Amino acid sequence: MMRILPFFTTESQFVKALQRGESRAQKVVYEKYAARMLAVCTRYVANRADAEEVMIDGFMRVFEKIQQFREDGSLEGWIRRIMVTESLMYLRRTKAWRQEISIDDVAEEPDYQWADDALNAGELLRLVSQLPDGYRTVFNLYAIEGYTHAEIAEMLGITESTSKSQLHRARALLQQNLKKLEEQIRVNNSHYAKASHR
Repeated sequence: MMRILPFFTTESQFVKALQRGESRAQKVVYEKYAARMLAVCTRYVANRADAEEVMIDGFMRVFEKIQQFREDGSLEGWIRRIMVTESLMYLRRTKAWRQEISIDDVAEEPDYQWADDALNAGELLRLVSQLPDGYRTVFNLYAIEGYTHAEIAEMLGITESTSKSQLHRARALLQQNLKKLEEQIRVNNSHYAKASHR
């Protein structure tokens, strides 16, 4: 049978090694998932150094709680949920997710269809990273992780209507920022075209 991980033939065998606390298995899980989990943490915690700390705390939690993993889903999915929880705990401690900007700044009703058509994954993630913490947190939980507004409200200690409002404002602000980006690209291209014809 082909090995799916260094030193381990199956994920089940790998999980059992983690549950025995084998340092080799812990090293493998860190090396295999660290980059992906840092990306998850960075979506919630904008400062990279803080996100790295959150990720390391998350892996410590993975090693502490690995006995609770029942193999009814993927190991990566289970680790990802822990990273999201750790990120939210960090935001709660720092009160960062409560930051808001005035509704006047995003007064325009968003054209959801336009936004969905215009945003590719890379642009979306970059623009999401620039949102205020509160908007970014709700947007990530709803649009990327797939939680419902009821679940988000419980996780963050807010009302469902607040969660819906934060998502609405996040999407409106994303649309505004994308329009600004497109205008900037159009102006740059125009300047480049003029320069090349001189």
